[in-house]
Amino acid sequence: MNKDLTVGNPEKVLWQFCLPLFGSIIFQQIYNIADSLVAGKLISEEALAAVGNSYEITLIFLAFAFGCNMGCSVTVARLFGAKKLGDMKTAVRTSMLATAVTCGILMLIGLLGGAGMLSLIHTPDNIYADSKLYLNIYVWGLPFVFFYNLANGIFSALGDSKTPFRFLAISSTANVFVDILFVKVFDMRVAGVAWATFLCQGVSCVVSIIVILRRLARIKTSETSRWFSLPIFKSFASVAIPTIFQQSFISIGNIVIQRIINGFGSGVIAGYSASIKLNNLVITSFTTIGNGISNYAAQNIGGGKIERINEGYKAGKKMVWILCIPMVLIYMIFSKGLVGFFMNEPSADALKTGVMFLRIVAPFYFIISVKLVADGNLRGAGLMKSFMIATFSDLILRVILAFVLSRTALGSMGIWCSWPLGWIVGCGLSVYFYRKHFKRAENILNK
Repeated sequence: MNKDLTVGNPEKVLWQFCLPLFGSIIFQQIYNIADSLVAGKLISEEALAAVGNSYEITLIFLAFAFGCNMGCSVTVARLFGAKKLGDMKTAVRTSMLATAVTCGILMLIGLLGGAGMLSLIHTPDNIYADSKLYLNIYVWGLPFVFFYNLANGIFSALGDSKTPFRFLAISSTANVFVDILFVKVFDMRVAGVAWATFLCQGVSCVVSIIVILRRLARIKTSETSRWFSLPIFKSFASVAIPTIFQQSFISIGNIVIQRIINGFGSGVIAGYSASIKLNNLVITSFTTIGNGISNYAAQNIGGGKIERINEGYKAGKKMVWILCIPMVLIYMIFSKGLVGFFMNEPSADALKTGVMFLRIVAPFYFIISVKLVADGNLRGAGLMKSFMIATFSDLILRVILAFVLSRTALGSMGIWCSWPLGWIVGCGLSVYFYRKHFKRAENILNK
């Protein structure tokens, strides 16, 4: 069901819109957690390390998928808010064509350069074969990843966060059972983990695209719509390209950090693989709320209701802080059990690494969550330069500190300390840019 985010109490509207988005991302993370959980529990600690090692490379592909998602979502949301429904349909088709081309290029890169990427990050010999196998299967499934993300972006732009939640809940739950079936019953090991995700994401993608096309067909317009529009493509690209750069830069930074971590052996890699999945569950939840705020801001900008954006910012901060309280407490108190849950008999290095990582970063969720809410408003308002500066500063500092501190007496603990330090700087910049540019953006958009 489509929903106009330009009317109603801003806080109530955002709660109703973002809660299903939050639920969706919980199920989205079940995909990755299920892979790691099944690999660690039903195969071996080395299999868990292999899946986690490949995961850092897959994030590069996800960066492009997420960029296409946001480029489409913000563009469609603005046109939907402005009630330009013919142009909105053109924006969907233009985004689909751009996404298909991007996906095809990345599949070629992944299939031809995957081995080189794994070598570049110094993948240990004992997990190299499984890492490459998992990565290759993932790359073949990229069309499903890209078009599922695009469909989610369109749903969100139309104010519908419930439909993708339902699809994702079903497919994520199915993924857990298919993971277990392929690994335990068919003894497919790491390949079974990868194929299970491929299959479940594929079904979810196809169903989502069918629903989107049917919904758009029911929207009657007096305006003509086309398969491609250069001005709309430029609008799409103005959000997609900076977002891709931002997300890719984050992924490349994470790969550099993964390379540093790989120097400490498979035990540390396994512990990090478990804890980073738990960390990403929280961070991605904040990011998703930020994405919801982007769509809220974009619709209101399209509708000329700029004054509602600041109310959305305040409501967003309240939402993420309510989420922070239980997650920080759970990760601080139950970190050992959560990390150990991914492995049958975790080594001392694996358990120590995972627990240490969670206990260092969890208290700072209150800071990174505010950054992601501010980023959502910057992106929805089209302030991409400021958005990128804040994000790049966070990541550059994190990579430098990980490299430097890991070579001190802190060892691997120095890597984990780089996370909160980078988050503090990034948050300060994002909030500063939001406060600095908001009135200027309001004045420009009202002219």
